[in-house]
Amino acid sequence: MVTLEALWEAKNRLRGVARVTPLVAAHQLGEKVFIKAENLQMTGSFKLRGAYNKIVSLTEEEKEKGVIACSAGNHAQGVAYSATKNGIRSVICIPAGAPLSKVEATKKYGGEVVLVPGVYDDAYAKARQLQEEFGYTFLHPFDDEKVIAGQGTIGLEILEQLPEVEAVVVPIGGGGLISGVAAAVKMLKPGCKVYGVQAAGAPGMLESVRKGEVTELTSVSTIADGIAVKKPGVLTFEACMKYVDEIVTVSEDEIATAILALMETHKSVAEGAGATSVAAAMFGKVDVKNKNTVCVVSGGNIDVNILSRVITKGLTKTGRILEISTLVQDKPGQLLKLLELVSEAGVNIISINHERENERSQVGSCVVKMVLETRNTEHCEELERSLETHGYPVGR
Repeated sequence: MVTLEALWEAKNRLRGVARVTPLVAAHQLGEKVFIKAENLQMTGSFKLRGAYNKIVSLTEEEKEKGVIACSAGNHAQGVAYSATKNGIRSVICIPAGAPLSKVEATKKYGGEVVLVPGVYDDAYAKARQLQEEFGYTFLHPFDDEKVIAGQGTIGLEILEQLPEVEAVVVPIGGGGLISGVAAAVKMLKPGCKVYGVQAAGAPGMLESVRKGEVTELTSVSTIADGIAVKKPGVLTFEACMKYVDEIVTVSEDEIATAILALMETHKSVAEGAGATSVAAAMFGKVDVKNKNTVCVVSGGNIDVNILSRVITKGLTKTGRILEISTLVQDKPGQLLKLLELVSEAGVNIISINHERENERSQVGSCVVKMVLETRNTEHCEELERSLETHGYPVGR
């Protein structure tokens, strides 16, 4: 287990390297909710903390061998930046499906990238293979005491920035972040609750805690690539068992909605993994009512191509984009009547498709499919009721 002494040592090593990221009020989530903005950290995520603390702790012999790591992207950037800053060669194995922005950023920080087909666990196997072959020093992304201690400096900062904190909500992939944060919080303020959040499509730590042993998932699937981990670490599992009060999951739609909310409300860009803590607060997965709560937004390295799709999904989830289909009589002027109803409801049309031959259409009718811009779910329901009342059956 990480000690307080190790946490303070890590904080001293990171002074002048890692930013003390801001704690921002997020009253839209709750009167006493705050965001710990690690998406504003150097390299765009918290991973720099653990990577740098580990690298500067290596022996001269270990440094001379060069370092190798595996990562979905954020640990890769942290290692590449830290190694280059200390004059050390770094090789990083990254899953081939990782966002291009993370791959390119790793190269720019001086890392030599090896793309590996599959997910994080496949990249891990490749990194271990190359380590044995070339003698590199392996830097584990989460199951390492120095890495955990580095991530734990976030917990120290939270306690300094908000001494009256009552709950901390932290994303979980392999568990390095929550292990360090939870250790710091529980050792210095035992009464503070620590909640972990995983994507519903990658609940490795949750399953491990439920079974009482480290458990490997057969597969993972989530837009939160930074926490798409099949198997948590041994050290991190033990830390979660000891320090974490509860682990919850959030859906893909909930993650997308949280990303959108952070952009609109706080003008802040978060990646899928980073937004899971906010999603948990937004959708009532953790109790934040009347509690001084900190949601750790762990990173902001999201690919712009993914971001556009995430925004669309978030808009759909919150009822601001509505896709519906209905039937109109195949007669002149009938489509116009439908569109007049849509207009009267104050709805904007993004796209419309009119099909005379469709599996749903009848001999005397056509199918009209529309993508609409609406205000919220209540507005969607209002439009649907209006259409049904005027004889237009609505399908989704």
